[in-house]
Amino acid sequence: MLNSQPHPGAELARRLETAFDVEFTFHKVDHLVDILVPLDRDTQDFILNWVERIASTNIQISYEFTRRVVEALDRLDRRVIEAWAVHAMDTYDRVGLRPALEVLSKVDDFLAHAHAHAAGAFFDEVKPVLSTFLRGLSGRSLELKQGEQVYTDSERLFLPNVMAEMTSEADNFLLCKALVAFMWAQTRFGSFRVDFDAVPARFDDPARALAAFQALDNLRLETCLARELPGLWRDMQGLSERHGEAALSASWQPLRQALNADPTAPESALALLDLAYALEPPAARVYHAALNPRAVAEVKSARMAREKMLLRVKLAQLAQEHHEEPAPKPGGQSPDEAQPPAQFEAKQEGQGWELTLEDRPIAPPEDVRQLLTSVSLDWGEIPPDMLTAAGDGEYDPALYEEREKNPDDVWQGTYHEEGAHLYPEWDHARQHYRKNWCVLREIDLKPGEPDYVDRVIEKHHGLVKHLRRTFEAMRDESRLLKRQVQGDDVDIDALVEALADSRDGREMSDQLFMHMHRADRSMAVMFMVDMSGSTKGWINDAEREALIMLCESLETLGDRYAIYGFSGQTRKRCEIFRVKTFAQPYDVGTKARIAGIAPQDYTRMGAAIRHLSKLLNEVEAKTKLLITLSDGKPDDYFDIYRGQYGIEDTRQALFEARRSGIHPFCITIDREAKEYLPHMYGHANWAEIDDVRKLPLKVADIYRRLTT
Repeated sequence: MLNSQPHPGAELARRLETAFDVEFTFHKVDHLVDILVPLDRDTQDFILNWVERIASTNIQISYEFTRRVVEALDRLDRRVIEAWAVHAMDTYDRVGLRPALEVLSKVDDFLAHAHAHAAGAFFDEVKPVLSTFLRGLSGRSLELKQGEQVYTDSERLFLPNVMAEMTSEADNFLLCKALVAFMWAQTRFGSFRVDFDAVPARFDDPARALAAFQALDNLRLETCLARELPGLWRDMQGLSERHGEAALSASWQPLRQALNADPTAPESALALLDLAYALEPPAARVYHAALNPRAVAEVKSARMAREKMLLRVKLAQLAQEHHEEPAPKPGGQSPDEAQPPAQFEAKQEGQGWELTLEDRPIAPPEDVRQLLTSVSLDWGEIPPDMLTAAGDGEYDPALYEEREKNPDDVWQGTYHEEGAHLYPEWDHARQHYRKNWCVLREIDLKPGEPDYVDRVIEKHHGLVKHLRRTFEAMRDESRLLKRQVQGDDVDIDALVEALADSRDGREMSDQLFMHMHRADRSMAVMFMVDMSGSTKGWINDAEREALIMLCESLETLGDRYAIYGFSGQTRKRCEIFRVKTFAQPYDVGTKARIAGIAPQDYTRMGAAIRHLSKLLNEVEAKTKLLITLSDGKPDDYFDIYRGQYGIEDTRQALFEARRSGIHPFCITIDREAKEYLPHMYGHANWAEIDDVRKLPLKVADIYRRLTT
């Protein structure tokens, strides 16, 4: 039975002195002990737990929390106190000690927003999940941003820092998801094809006309969401009920029914605008986003001009590839009048597109498909002039050629975060994320010796040949499907069960056959290569040789794969090195970059896993693997990251990856790996090897296990 007696004063003093490190900080704890002694055991444990958590971030904040928490117990429930403590630590992370101490001293200010802190859904926490959800929806690529108001400018979806309209944290997260879906529907189903200047202007009260149109458009989009995302639509209706919203009035019901006939076209809402203008508009639902015509107009006009230019340039490049029209040349050369620009035709097939040039179908690449989709959302169709390939010198290349900043430059001198990726980090002591804590940049890896790959293949030619056969066999593997309606042979087990059912008077199943099925492969694998300083020597050589053998083998399989190295020094300088992206071929350049893999700094793994998981989730594949090649546990330069903190952050990052549908696996040469890898990866998702030749074989084994 657990001890329910309060902690004695001596035990309280010991734990407080340990938390405050009194030998060095000289904090007095006697008066704090006097405050805690009268409390019951459960309350004492609650306070001591948070005192120790906060002390792992800053002792002074923990000390001030202890001084003030008892007087707050009568005014705040425990969930709010926890949010108060976390808010103080987040403030310290973001702006320093003094503002964090002000959070603790101004408890009344916090109390005024207690519900938002205790039950709200915070933007930094919901963004990763909702960004993944958003990528799975059709239409234009959209970006989530933090803003004061919920609206979209047709490229970015804005959510507030904290969403606290609902009473529970789960409902507030669901509300964020519903708002994202609703704003996506506005872009996907043509809400912004309406001329917001001309349409309301024909009414005596343009503001009332705009409100009437928005009410109609909201009803139209609700019908679209009910058809496209029926499960989420049911959740949205539940949110509306729990928010206490009334049903649609009888006067608006006929308008809703009329909109149901053709909900995907905004013209159906415009056709009913005169009727809606005469009615009082219904109150907005909790999941309705605001309409911001001015923001949409600014972004839309710039996008339409940019995408017209980009599409025509891309079509000119396609025409050149199909020997119809040369691509535009820089330098402002006049077009060749003797050769008219190539004219394409575009046809939408489901969510995809098909281009036709001179009666020949052409499968457009991904960037052209995205452009066609975005243009069609703005125009409702692809205007013929946009399907005319650009001529020589028609556009200045400086307008459409992307130039990345050199990451090496930004590390020099005073650090700044422009153009960097910001990622949270899990603090196991406080049991919360440190928001935007790690700063990460992608860097192109410098090439190494040009003949290195040839030497490795020659050195391991026997193993390479064996691996190629192994992966070729895997490519041709077929799967025996049982209990089929038709097939190549009788399924004896199914037949016996069916005969037994018929004798018992039950209906006999017709699934009595089996056949061999060659499954379509849909794999994407990300290799995450440890480039920390500890890999110097034979470990680095082993990693490079193994990657070469894997690439030689994977090329026979045809699966998509990418290779990135990772290293860094402190949370302010996390680096990812591009060796091979999913879009790049295994060519001379990739081979040279593999040869250039070299030891760098330290092993801050959490940010690297989060970034590479994000890249992997952008790839369409049924099975996604994240395979880490490493020589040891997470570590960093004179940083709390070494030890349990780094292990727990890496474990949390791996959990996030699994939750998004990725299968993480680690292959290590660290003989002490069994002490920490099972905790991070799980008992079945890691392997220790002592020979480079075993690494490709281990990857082949992982492949077979996940695809059969």
